[in-house]
Amino acid sequence: MAKRSDEHLKVLIRHSALKGRIREMARQMERELKGERVHLIGVLKGACIFLSDLVRSFKSTDVSIDFMAVASYGKGKESSGQVRLYKDLDTSIEGLNVILVEDILDTGLTLNYLCRVLKQRKPKTLRIAALLDKPERRIQEVNADYIGFKIPNEFVVGYGLDYAERYRNLKDVCILTLPPQ
Repeated sequence: MAKRSDEHLKVLIRHSALKGRIREMARQMERELKGERVHLIGVLKGACIFLSDLVRSFKSTDVSIDFMAVASYGKGKESSGQVRLYKDLDTSIEGLNVILVEDILDTGLTLNYLCRVLKQRKPKTLRIAALLDKPERRIQEVNADYIGFKIPNEFVVGYGLDYAERYRNLKDVCILTLPPQ
């Protein structure tokens, strides 16, 4: 993938660190679930790579997956402040141990919205797993049960995260610097 000459990428988290931390997160989830089935819900599109690696890291737990698609960013770097649901779940989650899998916990708007929607569907438990946490950007309080890495207030891409649908394929999480507007 060709980056534009006026864009700069700097590695923040290497692929090897991502993989190791995701394995640790899966082991923690399995310990807490004590062998009970878990239903992972990936938030598209950003969490798809994280979810794929997470589900493959489970060893002894029965795992099912589904996806939801929401948007609050559009094609820019700043959240619009409004969350829109584009794709809903394919199956019921009533009575299931659900873990909502998100790429980044940023403002808290998306995760608060999704948690409200999912709680109405009566899961047995509802937990949140976020690969990245950017606490400096929080507008609404959200308590994630599982966090991969706390990161600084930088715009990041790679490992599923994008800028205008670009850079998702990078193996590392990188800070993207754009030219001044």
